[in-house]
Amino acid sequence: MSTKKVASVNNLKPGLKARHMTMIALGGSIGTGLFLASGGAIATAGPGGALLAYTAVGIMVYFLMTSLGELATYMPDSGSFETYASRYVDPSLGFAMGWNFWYNWAITIAAELSAATLIIKYWFPESSSLMWSVLFLAIILGINVLSVKGYGESEYWFAMIKIAVVVIFLVIGVLMIFGILGGKAVGFSNFTTGDAPFHGGFLGILGVFMAAGFSFQGTEMIGVAAGESDNPREHVPRAIRQVFWRILIFYILAILVIGLLIPYTNPNLLKDGIENIGVSPFTLVFEKAGLAFAASVMNAVILSSVLSAGNSGMYASSRVLYSLAKRGKAPKFLGKLNRHGIPMNALLMTTLVGMTAFLASLFGDGVVYTWLLNASGMCGFITWLGIAISHYRFRRAYVAQGLDLNDLPYRARWFPFGPIFAFVLCFVVILGQSMPAFTGGSIDWYGLIVTYLSIPLFLILWLGYKWSKKSKMIPLKECQFDGPPRR
Repeated sequence: MSTKKVASVNNLKPGLKARHMTMIALGGSIGTGLFLASGGAIATAGPGGALLAYTAVGIMVYFLMTSLGELATYMPDSGSFETYASRYVDPSLGFAMGWNFWYNWAITIAAELSAATLIIKYWFPESSSLMWSVLFLAIILGINVLSVKGYGESEYWFAMIKIAVVVIFLVIGVLMIFGILGGKAVGFSNFTTGDAPFHGGFLGILGVFMAAGFSFQGTEMIGVAAGESDNPREHVPRAIRQVFWRILIFYILAILVIGLLIPYTNPNLLKDGIENIGVSPFTLVFEKAGLAFAASVMNAVILSSVLSAGNSGMYASSRVLYSLAKRGKAPKFLGKLNRHGIPMNALLMTTLVGMTAFLASLFGDGVVYTWLLNASGMCGFITWLGIAISHYRFRRAYVAQGLDLNDLPYRARWFPFGPIFAFVLCFVVILGQSMPAFTGGSIDWYGLIVTYLSIPLFLILWLGYKWSKKSKMIPLKECQFDGPPRR
């Protein structure tokens, strides 16, 4: 099946080049999880525990991206997860995954607007939160309205900022470790402080597993972007191949440097909220090196990361909503494009939901918003599980129908180990979310409900569609490798 034939089903105008695809994959894996939450991870599990957890989750994400890469190069489609699950597993699973992904990122836009207003108060403490949120939302919407190339360019430069900061951080950090900068060499002394390198035992490492999982969410954006790449069969594999090395360099080395320079007992590492930018581990290291302006620089970088996440969420969720409408799984008016090839109705609907959710955070002590945000907490992991299942079924169906694996434009290595390993580890992380609810002597039912709220919502979508449409799991020999997916 040719790429052109699939693209014609999409009707979206290709506009993303190789450099855009690479930076979209990169931008999805670097953000507040690295700049802020990495400090809390080291404080919780020690430098060795944090390294172990992030490495394991990084390997899991690599396998997920190779699975997604095989699917997206064979069938580049802006519906991505919804399309693949509908073709190779069950249309009801595709329906639930599409709406799960859209909801997750529509609510995330609201979360990023809330975060951006907190960050901007670092410089303008008396300013209006509503004014800044409207301004940031207008910027994000404007970027997405212009063209898909506008989104690609903005993500390219957002990612470049993050890369530059991490590279500078690593260089300065290494110089400090060896005593070339910032005073006496620290060597590996902080890896033997207290009960380091592993602190908190198994539960400490499990807790970091969960934090690392949230940190890496967003890497799957490349699957949606493949639908508007001007050469997905070359650009997607190139971006996927670099994911592993990016994770290794930017996450693993950064956590190693932080662990070597700052003892896990430093109380500032536990203050990883956005309002505590002054004690970001990056800020602490830069200040230790004598850079007095570190807090302002990191505040600007984290603001760009938050806007990048909101920008990506707007792009990806509107494309998946458009794809759902084209497949008859969302209202028909959401499947229309303007003359520039932008799904404006889907974009405006996503913007409306994101802004409404943000306004909910300003009233009634944010109770409604808190529940909306909690309902999206597990959605990213559900998407990852769906990718692993879809790829496993895709490859088995491909072989069952006598097709030649050598004809695949990109072939994921380590099959079937890769998707099975990713599925199992992701499932363990999901189960591990409940551990804190059982550690206080009595069961924290409120904590359990908040943690797993998105799972019953997902099951309602999945089973509701299955019951109403009488859909069944597709036999391997009946999976479609050409034409539109069944409904």
